[in-house]
Amino acid sequence: MKSPALLLTLSLAVQSWATAAPQVTDPVATLPEVIVSATRTETAPFEVPYAAKVIGRMEMETRGVRSLPDALKDTPGVLVQKTAAGQGSPFIRGYTGFRTLAMIDGIRLNNSTFREGPNQYWNTIDAWGLDAIELTPGQGSVLYGSDAIGGTMNARTKGPGFAATAPATGKNAPPAASSSLYGGQLYTRYASGEDAWAARAEAFTGDGTTWGLFLGTTVKEFGNLRAADLGRLPKTGYDEFDFDAKAVFQLSDTLKLTLAHQQIRQDDVWRTHRTIYGVPWEGATIGNDKRHVFDQDRTLTYARLEGTDAGFADTWQFTLSHHRQEELRERIRSNNLQDIEGVTVDAYGAALQFTSTTGIGRLTWGADYYQDRVDSFHDDYNAAGVYTGSAIQGPVGDDATYHLFGAYLQDVIILSPRTELTIGARYTFASADIGTVADPAVRGSTISIEDDWHNLVGSIRLIHDLDDTRWKLYGGLAQGFRAPNISDLSRLDIARSGELETAAPGLDPEQYLNWEIGLKTEGERLRGGLSLFYSDITDMIVRAPTGNTVNGLKEVTKKNAGNGHIYGMEFAAAYDLTENWTAFATVAWQRGTVDGYPTSAPVTAEEPVSRLLPSTGTAGIRYTPNSRKWWIEGQVTAADRQDRLSAGDIADTQRIPPGGTPGYVIFTARAGWHVTDNLTLTAAVENLTNQDYRIHGSGQNEPGLNAIVTAALKF
Repeated sequence: MKSPALLLTLSLAVQSWATAAPQVTDPVATLPEVIVSATRTETAPFEVPYAAKVIGRMEMETRGVRSLPDALKDTPGVLVQKTAAGQGSPFIRGYTGFRTLAMIDGIRLNNSTFREGPNQYWNTIDAWGLDAIELTPGQGSVLYGSDAIGGTMNARTKGPGFAATAPATGKNAPPAASSSLYGGQLYTRYASGEDAWAARAEAFTGDGTTWGLFLGTTVKEFGNLRAADLGRLPKTGYDEFDFDAKAVFQLSDTLKLTLAHQQIRQDDVWRTHRTIYGVPWEGATIGNDKRHVFDQDRTLTYARLEGTDAGFADTWQFTLSHHRQEELRERIRSNNLQDIEGVTVDAYGAALQFTSTTGIGRLTWGADYYQDRVDSFHDDYNAAGVYTGSAIQGPVGDDATYHLFGAYLQDVIILSPRTELTIGARYTFASADIGTVADPAVRGSTISIEDDWHNLVGSIRLIHDLDDTRWKLYGGLAQGFRAPNISDLSRLDIARSGELETAAPGLDPEQYLNWEIGLKTEGERLRGGLSLFYSDITDMIVRAPTGNTVNGLKEVTKKNAGNGHIYGMEFAAAYDLTENWTAFATVAWQRGTVDGYPTSAPVTAEEPVSRLLPSTGTAGIRYTPNSRKWWIEGQVTAADRQDRLSAGDIADTQRIPPGGTPGYVIFTARAGWHVTDNLTLTAAVENLTNQDYRIHGSGQNEPGLNAIVTAALKF
């Protein structure tokens, strides 16, 4: 293991800069900020031994975010790459794709077909249907298992007002009188640079104490982006429809049942950079496909039973879930040959969790199990659209099953009135059984793949109050683990520009060791912190050239050949200059290398980690009058040129210009007005100087001058 570089990292969980008037019909809006995913229990972000951040729904509404990935774009250490407008993929501390874990109400979004590198799946979570987004960088394997390397994101969905006004539970809870509770919200957003309109309607009802029901629906119509001097970018728009429902029942003083369902559909999301409709920029090339589009459907249904005072446990919960994700891709090549391929994953989950206070600390323990059932297909058509046959598999192997089981234990030990020690461990078992895979050695033949893996990881964290409340020192180390998934083992799909990835049986797990040390504060005027992170990489699964060419594409496969490290610097702060003026700023910096295959020869060499975040920062100032009825702020965002490129980055000519992605400086102005207790209007002008710019690794430019108007009406 390489020694960590000596650098200082300032990383801060900044409180929301928005100040909204209280809504009398929306009791959830007044709840204190908590994070669940960092420790699996509700805890204030300031109290956890991590650089954790919570983005609440009022902050998202204030900023007028268009998607979940966009909600993270001002978070230090996060690069929100966009292959297309509907395919945002956050890089967290240098990792993305299947090396970051996304959850919805604690249930895995990740499944065994997630691929390496940027993907579209985080964008299938409707940010407008969330109460909060929790982000815990640099850890998660002990509590959540495979994939949680760069960090863990938990999307907490909205629910009925019952959740905020339910009576205290437990043997000594006083009786509570039932009362009527109902309300809702209408929310709309228009953005000129995106030619986008979206609207959401939601309502909740219940008696306030024993039951509650919530319903919400969102409709989004994204047009073609206008990118400054490049003009409107063809085929960059898409449509989306979302629906969510949640019912909560207090069955007794100690028992609560939650039933939830959500679904999302995205139509005709073009991957434009691979087509003739791409617009060249700074020397980047475009593809020659005439059509390359995705349809994405996702549904999640779950039931969760929660209890207290179970004798051996203070709290417990049991969750059953079914998660279906369907992906369909249509392609028309330059010679008019057509193909349609797709993947359907049915993920069945069960999770049991307990917490209790004991003589050896506050224990959290449990087990979870997920089973993925995967179907994959690929159909070919001639230039006239007539079916000509089917391939052996789609982008991943067909008729596949993947099992992921884990059991974990975490103990929080009070060493002194000011010091807490958190230790934990998890055992993981993963197995893959893939029935039909295209044989990479013999064209037209099939193989099957069966394999399994075992792993034990641990973590240790410490947090210490330096002066009782305002300053905390924290740090620790955590092992990370990622088991090979169905995508690693059996992928048959275009990887980066000009590459075709083929099956790779016999892979071993990836191993990581993440270090962090930090300091944070939450004072009367200053909210801030500092941290140092370093990630040691062992046996990373990387693409390796085979020396073959298939249909004009260079064939690559996967090998456990990547050893390396990532480290970086993050800073964020908010300081109340006066009662009315607040200044804020962020800075992030990363470096890293990992072994790869920079040439067509089967020889590894150390090279920069792909698509690392360039040095990036923001600064701004906000004014809020004493009445708190309105606010106004200005912000500048700057990113340095990113020219530290891997061989794969250099070859990815459709997304990364020759020599790297140029830097940029962007100015934004925002304002909000609480017209009444129930009506809030916000307006923003992004990219005030109408700059042409691209987020590093993306397949298209960001909008030029972009006016955004939102309205939220609560009732």
